[in-house]
Amino acid sequence: MRKPPSFWRDEKPSPAAFLLMPAGAVYGWVAGWRMNRPPLARAAVPTICVGNFVLGGAGKTPTALALARIARARGLRPGFLTRGYGGEEKGPLLVDLATHRADRVGDEALLLAAVAPTVVAEARPAGASRLLDEDIDLIIMDDGFQNPSLAKDLSFIAVDAGAGIGNGLVFPAGPLRAPLRTQIQHTDALVVIGEGDAADPVIRVAARAGRAILRGRLRPARIKDWRKTPILAFAGIGRPEKFFASLAEIEAPVAKTVAFPDHHRFTEDDAENLLLTAEAGKLRLVTTEKDLARLAGAEGAAGRLRDKADAFAVTLEFENLVAVNEMIADVSRAMQAREPVVSR
Repeated sequence: MRKPPSFWRDEKPSPAAFLLMPAGAVYGWVAGWRMNRPPLARAAVPTICVGNFVLGGAGKTPTALALARIARARGLRPGFLTRGYGGEEKGPLLVDLATHRADRVGDEALLLAAVAPTVVAEARPAGASRLLDEDIDLIIMDDGFQNPSLAKDLSFIAVDAGAGIGNGLVFPAGPLRAPLRTQIQHTDALVVIGEGDAADPVIRVAARAGRAILRGRLRPARIKDWRKTPILAFAGIGRPEKFFASLAEIEAPVAKTVAFPDHHRFTEDDAENLLLTAEAGKLRLVTTEKDLARLAGAEGAAGRLRDKADAFAVTLEFENLVAVNEMIADVSRAMQAREPVVSR
């Protein structure tokens, strides 16, 4: 994904946004109509969706991983279903870490597969059927909130507290994937991640609609380890500046930052430039887990970059863990009285 236009981040619509509002109205009508369509299938196990309202990153994958940890603590066997954005695979395909790379299944799928069985599928019902073969009893969808094909029993929507929903307009006038009102109707809980007040307007809208508001924070591991050597931080995610801010927050000595577009595939020139800059400044190369996953299997300069770089691992922690547990328990109980559409 290319870098989003700066006017998407404006609090109020800019002249450029106003010019694109007619196109946004058409896009929003189609997206809203699609979201309101009845699902084509319902899985034989509870299906939890982790999505976001906007284009770009908001913390979906860390949220999905956190929900899997909570589900396992409850004695459940979760599996992940994802589109595999950034990869060429249409699926349904069970991700194999030994053979699959990001160019085929996407970087997010590789992170998920390290934790639980993960299926990449463009058609979610077919992906759910394939995932059920892995003896799982809970499906966690990473993205797919706006896709109506597979019924969702619970939808958690990740919202970046520092970014919110930008100017609040629908693509291409703004970052929204569909009209906010429509998306709120299909939301069960907001997961507000990080610090900041940019998400306050959407929090108020969701609260007035009776949706649960959950708070989460990304916690880095090995904090002291990141403070030892000057760092060259690089990232190709939805909001690279959020990653850089996370390093600054723990007082890591970041000497230089390099940002790339979301899901960027590192070229040999990219890798060579990063390696040379780090060597010249005696800097430690640090990136995100997603970016390092995208470098898996690379050769040449990209392979050397993979070997030299360290991943800044973070874990999402919910403030109200009890509420999340109760929501997962509720959908599990409701499942027992339901006839499945998608079966094993």
